[in-house]
Amino acid sequence: MAKIKRALISVSDKDGLVPFAQTLAAAGVEILSTGGTARVMREAGLEVMDVSDYTGFPEMMDGRVKTLHPKVHGGLLHLRGNTEHEAACAEHGIQPIDLVVVNLYPFEETVAKPDVTLEDAIENIDIGGPSMLRSAAKNHESVTVITDPDDYAAVAEQIETEGNTTIDLRRALAAKVYARTADYDGAIAEHLMQAFGAEEAEDAGEMPQELLVQSSLTQTLRYGENPHQRAGLYGKFDEYFEQLHGKALSYNNILDATAAANLICEFLEDAPTLAILKHTNPCGMGQGANLREAWDKAFATDNQAPFGGIIAVNQPLDGPCAEAIAEIFSEVIIAPDFSDEAKAILQ
Repeated sequence: MAKIKRALISVSDKDGLVPFAQTLAAAGVEILSTGGTARVMREAGLEVMDVSDYTGFPEMMDGRVKTLHPKVHGGLLHLRGNTEHEAACAEHGIQPIDLVVVNLYPFEETVAKPDVTLEDAIENIDIGGPSMLRSAAKNHESVTVITDPDDYAAVAEQIETEGNTTIDLRRALAAKVYARTADYDGAIAEHLMQAFGAEEAEDAGEMPQELLVQSSLTQTLRYGENPHQRAGLYGKFDEYFEQLHGKALSYNNILDATAAANLICEFLEDAPTLAILKHTNPCGMGQGANLREAWDKAFATDNQAPFGGIIAVNQPLDGPCAEAIAEIFSEVIIAPDFSDEAKAILQ
């Protein structure tokens, strides 16, 4: 197995970068890099060659053009052992690049900001990053590619022990790259279609011509709507909900919890409010001077259906209300926060 000799690293997310790069340096891997990534590694005492020095071509146009060069993509894409490819590399001074570490401009995070401008969105569309990722992934027989910092440890371990990665790991990483770039392009397409055409379509009373859904697996659920069915949760559920206690959620738990949260959010500015739901439908709701009073009113609406239901409140759950809720079994309790007393009672 040939050893990894040269790596190109250019990342927006710098988490874990330095320890990983130190592993490469200790293994004798030459590191090529750009801009802020190179600066971070140099500040950590690592030797780094700028991509512009490697290609002989400067970064330009505010960084829009820096890695789009034959010495980069030729180094990634040429087939090792192919005489014609090797001859072309020799003729043009192209060196093999055996490892690429790239994560992309934070487009999704940028467009999630309420005040984002179209200019900001467009400037956060990564061009060089996806190009390098796709080139490296295409040639995964010889090239290792990382787009997720969570994969640093597995790659570092194999480089430390063998000097290279296994074909099985390279295949898994390559597939992950294409999933990531598809997700990234989907987010860009969705945002631009909304920015360029949503208002016109809405004015004309038309539905969008295309609906793009791109989402990553957040959690494998215990089961689906029925116990014999498999289910997975995709999207940003974990950015809105934090599970403090209990077993992993089921499909029905997620469905009911989402319905409960949507309902109680309509009463965020109201007096203490409590809702009890079963199978996404409210079976009791009450308001009062405090949450305990709101519970009494909601429970009085139907004292049978709340068993095994979902409870949601519009303010931090306190001890007196938690004490009342604890008298019956509930699947999920949703609140903006829980007092220490409430946690002690419910857990």
